[in-house]
Amino acid sequence: MTAFRKTLVWFRRDLRCFDHAALHRALTCSEQIYCAFIFDRAILDELPRAERRVEFIRSSVCELEDALHAMGGALIVQHAHAEEAIPELARRLGVDAVFANRDYEPAARRRDQHVAHILEQERRALHLLKDQVIFECDEILSQSAKPFSVFTPYKKAWLARLYCETDILKPHQVEQYSTRLATPAEYVRHVPHLKELGFAPTNLASIGLPTGMRGGQTLFDEFALQMQDYDRHRDFPALRGTSLLSVHLRFGTVSIRGLVRHAMQAMHEDASRGAETWLSELIWRDFYFMILHHHPRVETQAFKPEYDAIVWEQGPDANALFQAWCEGKTGYPLIDAAMAQINRTGYMHNRLRMVTASFLVKDLGIDWRRGERYFAEKLNDYDLSANNGGWQWAASSGCDAQPYFRIFNPVTQSEKFDAEGRFIRHYLPQLAGLSNRHIHAPWRASPDELSAVGVVLGEHYPLPIVQHEEARQRTLQRYAVVKKSTSGLPK
Repeated sequence: MTAFRKTLVWFRRDLRCFDHAALHRALTCSEQIYCAFIFDRAILDELPRAERRVEFIRSSVCELEDALHAMGGALIVQHAHAEEAIPELARRLGVDAVFANRDYEPAARRRDQHVAHILEQERRALHLLKDQVIFECDEILSQSAKPFSVFTPYKKAWLARLYCETDILKPHQVEQYSTRLATPAEYVRHVPHLKELGFAPTNLASIGLPTGMRGGQTLFDEFALQMQDYDRHRDFPALRGTSLLSVHLRFGTVSIRGLVRHAMQAMHEDASRGAETWLSELIWRDFYFMILHHHPRVETQAFKPEYDAIVWEQGPDANALFQAWCEGKTGYPLIDAAMAQINRTGYMHNRLRMVTASFLVKDLGIDWRRGERYFAEKLNDYDLSANNGGWQWAASSGCDAQPYFRIFNPVTQSEKFDAEGRFIRHYLPQLAGLSNRHIHAPWRASPDELSAVGVVLGEHYPLPIVQHEEARQRTLQRYAVVKKSTSGLPK
């Protein structure tokens, strides 16, 4: 017996119609279900007018609309402020409740609280369900019932609970209840074109990023064939050794349950180290969601408060260094190639995210928050919890972060993870003629060697804007304030 006569499913960062928690729950407890997506002006109005993420979302929404139509339903699409549009739509449709999948970011939580309050005043309810994580923020706690701050014990507890609750990976069935989907013709319009949303086309198609549910499935199918090599290939940016699914996880065009289920199966059947390593990365994702939930202050502050005492470089010189980093003009080829990658495509390989972040913070002495904001502007897969966690890891200010005295050497990182310079040559073709030995540090090549390949440092490619060893010493001095503030703590 159904509990509601009519309900509304609000799609957000879950742009699929399979294994969908909110859609499944609404379908199983309602007689009639409407579906809606809001191009939220509270978010979109602040973005640059050429924005790959908006184009990705729009393309994915178009596929979602087609899929719901094929199931006998429809998708109501609006360009409005979601916290106003959803209560108004619920009112006009006469629904009893609104269902959505939970979003853990502070701004989203505030929005949902506002929507819930309005709905409650009108005797409607907002039901939020778990969908984008395996375990939510309070489901994995220490033996003292406190949130973890170190990843390894969190992972052990996460896995232990999963092995006890394997049903949690079962997909949320949708199609068998699809006859309950409604098609309110008076509210259904075409999905707004980019121009109607106020945006211009980007290079999304030319960079080869497939969108929507089909795109996510295509990428997963390709990755599944090489998952066993993930642990050996994932650190090399010239190889296609990663899943490239992060943007699809971000916008929910794939199911996290399906990905974990496949990794667990590969571990069981093939004893795959690659699958085990990839699963660990998915657990990190849950971990960072948990950290952001329990410590929302990390959005603007260091997880370890003593690290906010660090004095970062400021003023015109620091701004010039930051701009050189943003533009990929630091004189360190691996750093510059990585920045070219993010600027041109909206993607950056994970190893390079760590190396470029370390360089900005510990070679240039720039506040990690500035780098975090830049990545937030550029990354197709930008996710506050993971982006913040990664930057605070690099800055040593986060939970379970690298020690402050661990400072990546950009040259040795380049020699180790791009030994033949394939990645560098792809993004910095002006250096393509250099030998494998010198492409990592062009200033070490002789004038004759540079001349032979047509490279003039300072003209075709910049000289290093800092000397790494000198910068390393300045960083150790800069972080001394942290050492002093913790030296008196009980051990």
